[in-house]
Amino acid sequence: MESPFANPLAFMLGPVPITTTVLTTWALMAAMTLAAAWAARRLTIDRPGRVQVVLELLVETLDSEIAGTVPGDPARFRVLIGTLLLFVFVANWSSLVPGVEPPTAHLETDAALAAVVFAAGVGWGIRTRGVRGWLTSFARPSWVMIPLNLVEQVTRHVSLTIRLFGNVMSGVFVIGIVLSLAGLLVPIPLMALDLLTGAVQAYIFATLALVFIGSAVTGDEGATPPPPQQDAP
Repeated sequence: MESPFANPLAFMLGPVPITTTVLTTWALMAAMTLAAAWAARRLTIDRPGRVQVVLELLVETLDSEIAGTVPGDPARFRVLIGTLLLFVFVANWSSLVPGVEPPTAHLETDAALAAVVFAAGVGWGIRTRGVRGWLTSFARPSWVMIPLNLVEQVTRHVSLTIRLFGNVMSGVFVIGIVLSLAGLLVPIPLMALDLLTGAVQAYIFATLALVFIGSAVTGDEGATPPPPQQDAP
């Protein structure tokens, strides 16, 4: 078993090293782009097919989740939150492909996703409330809280990274250990549990991202936190 922090080199792109994690991420993004293009070509108004019905149901469910967390039109957050949800879900389930390790089992991928959420929160906060309004939110309820509020902005995104990394990496690591000790068929129940955990973690990541962005937009008054979820052991 390799270290969970190991990230083997795939090839060199000039002076830039390309790791297997980056290569897998590119492959997943390409596959998702092709799947989205294929699904978009099958959309109709008069006679929607099964694929379109499923997609519409997913969009309605996502809009309902967004509207229940952040007031206003849910369409403004639909693309970002939906993309994060689908990418984390597909990345977690990529372990079904033999020889593929989920990109979310590596800390740098999860840190990059958390950085996207952080940048989106800052951008939406400034866009919605203005620079002054966004900055003054750090002085609530008193200017004495400014250092703590700044630290909170950092720690909440660090926790977002560690949560996803810990759950996905631990599942891959445990299955690898059991597979090396017990053979091929024994880890199957653990693999099923790991897939369920991957789906749950994708939902939790997207929901927390929505809460963090919503708090930046509304100043913590309008963002409703999700129900507590228990992490997988």
